[in-house]
Amino acid sequence: MLDHLIKGATVVDGTGTPSYTADVGIRDGRIAVIAPSGTGAGSGAGSGSGTGTGTEEARTSEDAAGLVLVPGFVDPHTHYDAQLFWDPYATPSLNHGVTTVAGGNCGFTLAPLHPGRPDDADYTRRMMSKVEGMSLVALEEGAPWTWSSFGDYLDALEGRIAVNAGFMVGHCALRRYVMGADAIGGQPTPGQLDEMLALFHEAMEAGAWGFSTTQSSTHSDGDGKPVASRHAAPEELLALSRAVAAHEGTQIEAIVAGCLDQFGDDEIELLVAMSAAAGRPLNWNVLTIDAAVPARVPRQLLASERAREAGGRIVALTMPILTPMNMSLGTFCALNLIPGWGEILGLPVPERLAKLRDPGVRDAMLRRAQSKEAGVFRRLTDFGRYVIGDTYSPENEGLTGRVVRDIAAERGLEPFACIVEICANDRLRTVLWPMPTDNDPASWALRAETWQHEDVLLGGSDAGAHLDRMCGAPYTTRFLGDCLRGRKLVGLEQAVKMLTDDPAQLFGLRERGRIEEGWHADLVLFDPERIDAGKATLVHDLPGDSPRLDSRAVGINAVWVNGVETIRDDVVTGAVPGTVLRSGRDTRTVSTK
Repeated sequence: MLDHLIKGATVVDGTGTPSYTADVGIRDGRIAVIAPSGTGAGSGAGSGSGTGTGTEEARTSEDAAGLVLVPGFVDPHTHYDAQLFWDPYATPSLNHGVTTVAGGNCGFTLAPLHPGRPDDADYTRRMMSKVEGMSLVALEEGAPWTWSSFGDYLDALEGRIAVNAGFMVGHCALRRYVMGADAIGGQPTPGQLDEMLALFHEAMEAGAWGFSTTQSSTHSDGDGKPVASRHAAPEELLALSRAVAAHEGTQIEAIVAGCLDQFGDDEIELLVAMSAAAGRPLNWNVLTIDAAVPARVPRQLLASERAREAGGRIVALTMPILTPMNMSLGTFCALNLIPGWGEILGLPVPERLAKLRDPGVRDAMLRRAQSKEAGVFRRLTDFGRYVIGDTYSPENEGLTGRVVRDIAAERGLEPFACIVEICANDRLRTVLWPMPTDNDPASWALRAETWQHEDVLLGGSDAGAHLDRMCGAPYTTRFLGDCLRGRKLVGLEQAVKMLTDDPAQLFGLRERGRIEEGWHADLVLFDPERIDAGKATLVHDLPGDSPRLDSRAVGINAVWVNGVETIRDDVVTGAVPGTVLRSGRDTRTVSTK
């Protein structure tokens, strides 16, 4: 007997082939039957009726006529490593149809932790709070921190999550475990490198998906120092990359400074060497596409071309929607990374206000922000294009949603001075939203073209990180809505493939990413006339009442993970059928050819 029957759905199976109408039956967590709609189906009407298809009876069923059934979406770049402990549903990703998440990215993981140094857990929490924008209170109160080994960490999640989740092992944790405080600024001795490799192999044998690292100049720890992996020499990175090759179903994820804009020659050489040494795909985040910078995409994809020549493969992640990240003069954000700005924006609020109100200081800040040394962060300095978000004082009433350029003109102020005046009224709590500069037809046309490249993959939501700054999790529903009723840059079948089978193939997921008999029943049922994502809104639902941005899913009827209903009409059911996906057992090795 089937556990559940979905009748008369338009099936888009993830392969890119044309859709078809069918009844899809689920049994024991798998897709048990796919049959032409109406071929012997029982006459029962709704959920709970004992209906069937052919000779198969079903405990429950539902009529899905007019709805689309697709495989569960696979998000290739998240930071749900901590959130899954207090939110096993990985919201809002699960609401938006994501049934499998990849975590442990950018070199940052919560394990391993040295059992003899309890302070390492505090260091890790403060680092994750700073570099990935996670609430420190939530990290302290929401996770048990009872593990030591990477296997312990995976076991702590097993059986208590609603999504399928796989994790890379982070370079920073490996370095900290072996080198202690010397991980910042130091180089491992030969013995320490051997210990690091042994620790890495142990994590891989426990099921880690691979190796993740960061060399990005934007990544600093809770003390403001470059994170541990940034101190690693190429020899260390290559040694760890070679170790990846010893394990089935593994890969590499790496971040370098050029990921934000354009790679340097040495960065391309390093990424190529790492992938070739491992004989595994390497993915990086995130490829930004802007027609005003026509050289960026060819330059970034040159790394993929060079990798193929060397026997490796480098895959660029890119988002199919615009995901703005808000800014603030009150808390750490990208503005702090502009040369010379961090020392001012890091001051206590009274001193910071005094500096920002000084016209000479503001002029000096703007000069540095608009100079060549600011690099990619120059795009944040067109302050007239900012939109005012949440405000907190009577003086700022009515400003939410207004463009700074208009307010500045009314007040006779330069835009940055206007922003300072507004933020000062709120004691710097004001939320600021930069307007995107790449929302023009030419940029969207370039995106559609770039998406077709064999080494470009949709994803890069950063879900679980930067919680009060951005909300990338809804990229799946928003992209499908745009494909069906908006720009229509990609057809439905291809769009679904890009969100399901393509990432599943990159990670070598076994029997996931398609609607196929015998495969795991990770499924999403949605209304093609409505599917979309609601506006991101600030909610306070993290441990310690900490804030995050959330977005409702529109038009998602149901989501199943391993055959169990986890979402119905944008509401979690409370079921936790997810699996901790372990390399080798749940993933196969993907060739770089």
